[in-house]
Amino acid sequence: MKIHKRYISALVALLFAVPVMAQVPAPAPKQSKPVLLKGATLHVGNGQVVENAAVGFENGKITYAGPQSGANLSGYEVVDVTGQHIYPGLIQPNAALGLNEVESVRATIDWREVGELNPNVRSIIAYNTDSDIIPTVRANGVLMTQLTPIGGTISGTSSVVQLDAWNWEDAIVKADEGMHLNWPNMLIETGNSRGNERLKRMQEEREKTMLELEKLFRDAAVYKAGKHDSKNLKLTSMTGLFDGSQKLYIHANYGKEIIEGVNFAKKHGVKNVVVVGARDAVAVADFLKANNIPVIYSGVHVLPSRAEEDVDMPYKTPYLLHKAGILFALDYDLAIHGIRNLPFIAGTAAAYGLDKEQALASVTLNTAKILGIEKQLGSVEVGKDATLVVSSGDLLDMRTNNVTYAYIQGRHIDLNNKQKYLYEKFENKYKHQQQPAPAGATSSAGK
Repeated sequence: MKIHKRYISALVALLFAVPVMAQVPAPAPKQSKPVLLKGATLHVGNGQVVENAAVGFENGKITYAGPQSGANLSGYEVVDVTGQHIYPGLIQPNAALGLNEVESVRATIDWREVGELNPNVRSIIAYNTDSDIIPTVRANGVLMTQLTPIGGTISGTSSVVQLDAWNWEDAIVKADEGMHLNWPNMLIETGNSRGNERLKRMQEEREKTMLELEKLFRDAAVYKAGKHDSKNLKLTSMTGLFDGSQKLYIHANYGKEIIEGVNFAKKHGVKNVVVVGARDAVAVADFLKANNIPVIYSGVHVLPSRAEEDVDMPYKTPYLLHKAGILFALDYDLAIHGIRNLPFIAGTAAAYGLDKEQALASVTLNTAKILGIEKQLGSVEVGKDATLVVSSGDLLDMRTNNVTYAYIQGRHIDLNNKQKYLYEKFENKYKHQQQPAPAGATSSAGK
């Protein structure tokens, strides 16, 4: 069948009419020349603040971070950011970013596997680097995330990725760094006879799950000791829990569940444990401190867990954890679209007791320490990756946050995204509608 040239021309015109700005920006090329940012206030991420600072980086690594007066400008492409602020790139832990696009469309959801015990499931191979949501979180300074599977009792392993890559292999910062265990909920009697029948069934299910967990961890420990005849993928994937090369993230909120989960892990010889969620972390702070258990706290922008709690308890929990001497990080655990608000939950924590730089550490260096990447990321220091952001205002304040530059491993990142495109589109539309009609213009409706 012969296709008329007119139709081909129309198709080409239609393709070129698609707005480029609405698409996911292509990953930035590798850093080709040394860059030096000068004149800004540097927030190192470890509590230090340097006024009138400079930050230089070459081949993706930071070569200088300190007062501008001590920087050697020769050979560097100098970017003047006077009056602005330089921060480490923010890190979002415990997120399904890139594993889920539209919750109402099943084909875009790839964050869980069928079954209850899936230690061999790897979240990293399902990561979609072309997600429309990723550029929207980068625009607020979130440059890394921990890809976390959900569902079941053991969901699988998480990996840390940077948010500017062509594929999941290029995105990896640390692969399969931890396993996620959703601790079975404890059950409380209701006093209702009908409800207690249901409660009894649920209690039987919980006991069954606990027995399965006991067996799995015992089998894994025996397997790690080399007492096996054949390859077992599930047990092989758990060996890192016993030699400390892999963390066990226990998702639990209720205080007794936190204690039970941590004691279970210690009984089975798990070396590194992290509690995720941890709404009751303050109530069991002495236990967490005594056992050196870090926390990823997920409840800053939520309601209090109990009616008798202070209404601002979730806001001041980060300060109370810091006061108790517990290493903690913050995560935005609501819809993945809200991850762009990660800096603002740190800002809320700063308004309720935390020092501003301590709040910054809770979404940068503290997170890096918990994830085991602190030697590479989390602060703006010489030798670390040049993964940082520049904001014309306070990064943790939603009123003044305005990221003007972002770099991942020294690569200058495109900060455009679909939300910015739509904002500009409709801003221009309504500006145009508000313009007064030219003198002498006549409405067609009046004819």
